[in-house]
Amino acid sequence: MKKIALIGLSALLLLGLGMLVPMVNSAEKEAAYPTRPVSTIVAYPAGGETDIGARILAGIAEKDLGQSIIVINKGGAGGQLGWTELARQKPDGYNIGFIGLPSINTVILDAERKATFGIDSFVPIINQVVDPVCMYVKPESPYKSFKDLIEDAKKRPSTITVSTTGILSVEHLAVLLLQDAAKVKFRIVHFDGSSQIQTALLGGQIDVGVDNVGGGWTSRVAAGQIRSLILMDKERSKFYASTPTTLEMGLPRVLMSSSRGLVGPKGIPEPIVKKLQTVFKKAMENPEHVAKMDKAGLAIKVMVGEDYDKYIKDLHETTKGLMELARKVD
Repeated sequence: MKKIALIGLSALLLLGLGMLVPMVNSAEKEAAYPTRPVSTIVAYPAGGETDIGARILAGIAEKDLGQSIIVINKGGAGGQLGWTELARQKPDGYNIGFIGLPSINTVILDAERKATFGIDSFVPIINQVVDPVCMYVKPESPYKSFKDLIEDAKKRPSTITVSTTGILSVEHLAVLLLQDAAKVKFRIVHFDGSSQIQTALLGGQIDVGVDNVGGGWTSRVAAGQIRSLILMDKERSKFYASTPTTLEMGLPRVLMSSSRGLVGPKGIPEPIVKKLQTVFKKAMENPEHVAKMDKAGLAIKVMVGEDYDKYIKDLHETTKGLMELARKVD
């Protein structure tokens, strides 16, 4: 009887040790993280604003992380391919990536896109950039001010051509929001990216370019090749200090920006998330990062953890309303 009891006790001890070993191994792995390079997925082609910001950040952050940060471009379907890939990754901290807001929100909310991920498929790490939408014209444009543009749009509905970077893109939502608030109607022309819009604007194919502050616009504005007309934000941009905001022009609802930040697949252990947040926040505050981002015309806006999570979810709710507006217009 005693022998049976001892065997039973031994079995329980072994079972307990068996459960403890994985826990110890997991804790050790988290403490040792990272032991190999970290991959960062950018869901857009190389050379765009997200890619530029990602590479600037990676080159600085990897010094403190102690491992290389490899930027992997996986563009396609307006970011959907890259975000699908990111959501599928093992949540161990070795595969993270950039999301763009509200672009990812529109992908999730558009039933026709059939996204296999949701807003809760990712754990927020840190936001890097908030890039306001701006309206641009050629230097010789008859629209010397935003007021000129709106007055002409009221006289000639559906005549003035304005750009976007695609259907339900940030710029498209911004134009729809402006039309609704100002009671005007533009003729919307969709392009694939910033460079195409700049070429079309300079070539006279469109009257007004609508895009973010970044994307190569700041250098053209500084060179006098293009004029910034209005900024869809509450505050003026340090890149366009003389450009008024929609808030100043009496359109407090017409606020639109593109933000880019780092997330990982849901389930990354909290100690690893905290380490990534610490490393990337330090890198974003590094003078080298600030200088390079300023040169690229990208406005840094650091949001970490819960603050970033709230920002993502609040914007998701806002985007639902904008999607409804887009359907009504269509």
